[in-house]
Amino acid sequence: MRGMTEKKIRIEGTDALSLLGLQDANLELIERRFDATVVVRGDMITLKGSQEEVDQLERIFKELLFLLRKNGTLSLNDVETVLDLVVANGEPAVPGTVASTLSGDDMDSVILFARNHIIRAKTQGQRDYLRQIRTNDIVFAVGPAGTGKTYLAVAFAVASLKNNEITKIVLTRPAVEAGESLGFLPGDLKEKIDPYLRPLYDALDDMIPAEKLRAYIEKRVIEIAPLAYMRGRTLNNAFVILDEAQNASAMQMKMFLTRLGPNSRAIVTGDVTQIDLPSKQSSGLVQIQDVLRGVEGISFVYFDRNDVVRHRLVKDIIDAYEKFHGSGDQQ
Repeated sequence: MRGMTEKKIRIEGTDALSLLGLQDANLELIERRFDATVVVRGDMITLKGSQEEVDQLERIFKELLFLLRKNGTLSLNDVETVLDLVVANGEPAVPGTVASTLSGDDMDSVILFARNHIIRAKTQGQRDYLRQIRTNDIVFAVGPAGTGKTYLAVAFAVASLKNNEITKIVLTRPAVEAGESLGFLPGDLKEKIDPYLRPLYDALDDMIPAEKLRAYIEKRVIEIAPLAYMRGRTLNNAFVILDEAQNASAMQMKMFLTRLGPNSRAIVTGDVTQIDLPSKQSSGLVQIQDVLRGVEGISFVYFDRNDVVRHRLVKDIIDAYEKFHGSGDQQ
């Protein structure tokens, strides 16, 4: 057929089952993305299709072979990551592979291979955060803006979903009015609430291709909702994140934490210096640090200005506010 190309890749010395996946799950994932055909016989992979697709498939299989030989195993998450890197972004395969540029310590800090970059813990505080998430079912992350509390939590949830460790991600925030009344905002209830949830959408947009994200949300594999919508639910096989938890009341915090069902995990993030609750109402995030301190399976991680990974001026802004409030000059 005109315009068709054929290439062969030898996989001698590699376990074909590990490469192709149980019941060819890895191979099926690859084939769904291409019109080209992939035929595996013995230690030979034959690729047939357009020049562009065959070239991409060759890079994909070389990358997967590199990862398999380096790590000894391949997960569906590894395959999806390589597909996204090669197909969507044209990343080169080995020897210029993304994976090959990371040291052993760097690989331990990797949370997710996103669409066009690697998401990993960068500061000592973030690395401790990652360790605590890996070893505890509930983790509280407390600290100033820009320290990656929410972003890394979402990345870990997405990685858990890709690795089939959970079947659902639930992201929630209290819809607390900070300077604006919901009643005065335009639109229906969803339109009024969406601005509160926008940072969660932004994080997901950075990690999951738009079409796949829409499908996840439509199928409720990923759910983003105000905290009040969590009441009365039981969340099984889920990764649940409560963001801006300093604006959850003590009762809301208890309600959220008691939603967890079997095989579910939770991360609670917040900044106790940015509480928007009415002055007479105590923050659930402040109270919970005394209530749950020392409970096995629950961990508290505290970030400071040294963990800020946003614009360099964010650290200076945090310092300036701390000095201002500490001087007693606040109005």
